[in-house]
Formats: sequence, structure tokens, C-alpha cells
Amino acid sequence: MDYITLSRISVKHLTVLHMLLTTHSVTQAAEKLCVTPSSVSKTLSQLRNLLKDELFYRDGTHLVPTPFALNIGPAVHGILSSVNGLLYQGSFNPAYFHGNFSLAMRESTFEIFAPVLQKLSVQIGNQAQLNVFAKEQMSFDALIRGQVDFLLLPHDISQPPVQNKDLVWQTILKDEMVCLMSSANSLVNETLSVERYLCARHLGIHDKDLSEPYFEQNLTQRYTKRNVAMLVADFGSAAVMCHHSDYLFTCSKLWARIALQAKGLVERPLPFEYGQVAYSLVWNKASLNDPALKWLQQQLLNACKTIGECLNE
Repeated sequence: MDYITLSRISVKHLTVLHMLLTTHSVTQAAEKLCVTPSSVSKTLSQLRNLLKDELFYRDGTHLVPTPFALNIGPAVHGILSSVNGLLYQGSFNPAYFHGNFSLAMRESTFEIFAPVLQKLSVQIGNQAQLNVFAKEQMSFDALIRGQVDFLLLPHDISQPPVQNKDLVWQTILKDEMVCLMSSANSLVNETLSVERYLCARHLGIHDKDLSEPYFEQNLTQRYTKRNVAMLVADFGSAAVMCHHSDYLFTCSKLWARIALQAKGLVERPLPFEYGQVAYSLVWNKASLNDPALKWLQQQLLNACKTIGECLNE
């Protein structure tokens, strides 16, 4: 171990690097750390010399990380989480918390978890902030690098969406899939058979991270591929389009029962086996070294358990 080189790198260096990877901005990193931009620039210059890499290139006002900087991001996050755990030694009082918590989820998922997020926002007090990002902004890479604390995702249980030993998946709400259609759709007065389902045109959802759902694969293998007329950003967009077309939308039953966009649509059970679906909380194992994030994780799990019990009544 090179103790001489290690002695030249401080927690301050790693904190600045982590903030730059999160904000991609010297000014924003300085604001979050309550220091001057020149102080952040000086620390970055020292890091470049110590790590023998440029770390960031400037693109206008935006900093673009080098492959090396992106590669060491998860390790830096793990080190900072461990140091933070040593400093606070497992204690956390939300009333005195002055930092930020962050979650990412699909925009449609917000419909289900809005009561949980409102309760959390109250619990963390007036000096703290809860940031909720769209999964398209902050996804699995951001979670691994510590740029976001948790992900809340609907997914197919029969397929682990992302195989990464640093990420932990915990099912918080079990769900099932249903088919939605407009009340003017000719299928409303028919029994929804596999043949009728496959003859209809469908709405799909874009997702660059999660693999093709098991139900799609199983349907294709046993019958044929769905005829997808349009791919949209999220459940809400699909429901709105469903109101204005004869397209079918296959989605979460929990979401369909709660979402305002789905009101007025007709719900039908799927006429084939589709595996198991659920909503899961995903986190980076290193994050739970931070007592604040350990507390947040427990609050999320407890609140979602209560939601699940209410929805199943």
C-alpha cells in the first residue's frame, strides 16, 4: 500500500470529486459544500495531479467526466459513505438534519407513492430537502455512483432487471397486470381472449434500462408478438392516449386503480399467464453506512408496507 500517496489525498478531495460527479458544475458543487468556486477548482487541480487524469473536460458551463472519473465514482461513494458512518456512529435525528435526500422513480410511480413522499417530507423537518428525480434523469448508474440514494421501480420479478452485486433489490408492493381500454372500444362488450388481445393494437412504454418483460417474451413464444402502435414515455402518457384511441394499454393494476389519468378507462384481466410483477426499492449497499440513509430506507419500507395493507383491504 502506498501510504505516502494516500496521505496526500484527503476526505475533502474525495468529497469535491463526488460533488463534481453529481452536479457537473464547479459553481453548484461549491454551493452544496458552502465553499467558493475557486476552492473547488483548486481541489480539482490537486486531484488531477494526484490521480494523473484530467477527470473533467469543460463543455461550455458543463463539466464532462472522463471515463476514469466515471469508473472510480462508485468507489469514491463507498469510501465517503463509510467515513460518514464512522463520524456519526449510527445515530440520526431527522429533526436536526440539514442535508438532502434523493429518490428516482418513473413519473407514473409518483401517483402511488405521493402519500409516502409527503409524509417523509414532513418527517425530515424544515431544514432538509427531499429531491425526487425521474428515472430517465437518475437511473442505475447514478445509484451506483451515489448521485441518487434510492430507486423506486415497477418491474417483472421473474427477471432481475440489473445484475450488479452492489445493488440491493427489495420488493415493497406486490402487483398484477391488467389491460386498460377506452369505454368506446369495441372490446368493452366482449370477453378479452388471447386472440382478441393480439388482434388489437397496443401502447408500449420506453425503458432503456429494464429488459423486455417476461410477459412479452412468453406471449411471443406461445402465440405471437404484440402489435405495438406507439411507444410513449410513461404510464400517464399511455393512459391519455388510450382515452383517445382504440389501443390497449397493459399496465400495473395498482397504478390503474389510483392514477387520475386512468379514470374512465375500462379494466380487464389479461387472458394469459404473465409471471409476477411488483414495485421494488433499490439501493446501493455502501449507502447504508450513512445513518441518515439507513433511517430513510426504514421509513420507506415501513410506509410502503402500510400502503400495501391499505390497497389489499
